[in-house]
Amino acid sequence: MNPDIPLQLLGGLTAREFLRDYWQKKPLLVRQAFTDFESPIDPDELAGLALEEEVESRIVLEHGERPWELRRGPFEEDTFATLPERDWTLLVQAVDQFVPEVAELLEHFRFLPSWRIDDVMISFAAPGGSVGPHFDNYDVFLLQGHGKRNWKVGQRCDSESPLIEHADLRILADFEQSDEWTLAPGDMLYLPPRLAHYGVAVDDCLTYSVGFRAPSAAEVLTHFTDFLSQFLPDEERYSDADAQPASDPHQIQHDALDRLKTLLAEHMGDERLLLTWFGQFMTEPRYPEQVTGETLAEQELLDSLERGAILVRNPSARLAWSEVDDNLLLFASGQSRLLSGHLRSLLQSICSADALHGENLAEWLEDEEAVTLVCQLVQQGSLGFADE
Repeated sequence: MNPDIPLQLLGGLTAREFLRDYWQKKPLLVRQAFTDFESPIDPDELAGLALEEEVESRIVLEHGERPWELRRGPFEEDTFATLPERDWTLLVQAVDQFVPEVAELLEHFRFLPSWRIDDVMISFAAPGGSVGPHFDNYDVFLLQGHGKRNWKVGQRCDSESPLIEHADLRILADFEQSDEWTLAPGDMLYLPPRLAHYGVAVDDCLTYSVGFRAPSAAEVLTHFTDFLSQFLPDEERYSDADAQPASDPHQIQHDALDRLKTLLAEHMGDERLLLTWFGQFMTEPRYPEQVTGETLAEQELLDSLERGAILVRNPSARLAWSEVDDNLLLFASGQSRLLSGHLRSLLQSICSADALHGENLAEWLEDEEAVTLVCQLVQQGSLGFADE
């Protein structure tokens, strides 16, 4: 994608202009980001997904058994018949993993790294429905799919911002409105992290939320050090060779901290291990149980492709790749594989192609490393046969 070509999605801004002036900085309202938009899913279908065991769903009632009552799915078929006429919201997570037409919407956001995109959440709200004024710690694009929703934006927030007392929801106690818009189908609002916002349904409406993965510093430190510890022998410890006699045996001298920082820097600065961990962490599937493979021998794979079989990415799988020295790293659903540099175009196809088959894999079917890789991805579950 050319970063200097204006995009309708961004209201005529180029990707470069949007990233420079708006991304993680300020909101952007785009009228008719999707012209004549027709939602690929209707409210009844969304409610149907909320009945499924493997789908993550919630209902928020502003005036339930208690203020802002939260109910968690999966729900029963008669649940929706018992809800009031207004002031409630159904939220269904990761709809892109269950509805291919919703997943196709993400193609419009490819000016951003795909490994940063988390999922597409869709909410249905009855008139007056809302989840209260709140803020997110990640970027979000809010696309109106059906009906109208009024959005108010307010102050920048952080962990010190006061919240109402609630066991499950992070609702702001104070909301300082600065702007207000009403979105119709096809309109889209981009919001940077930590900006207070408050959406209220004008009528029955569907809203698509494209959210992004943004690990916290605490997550990075915790998960990376856990990963790193796998490669450190037990005998590698704090040491103080050539230490000077202690003038006060109870005092921790600053030279001890210098030795400790050296020990940490030696390992925390290993870029290859950092890249390996980061790629695995950012491609971990939201629902690992949905990424299950099958027993498959390489010859069975070749025979299937020769008979016209088609391989597609598992909707729940996440894929990315990177360079390391003269080699490549493929990250697939939380795992990584070191591969030869000549497989670059194959990795690009695996990550981006709608389907893999005998025709677009032809040049690789005589390459032993390539065949092994494709077979392993089927065994892992990141790839699967289309007819299954």
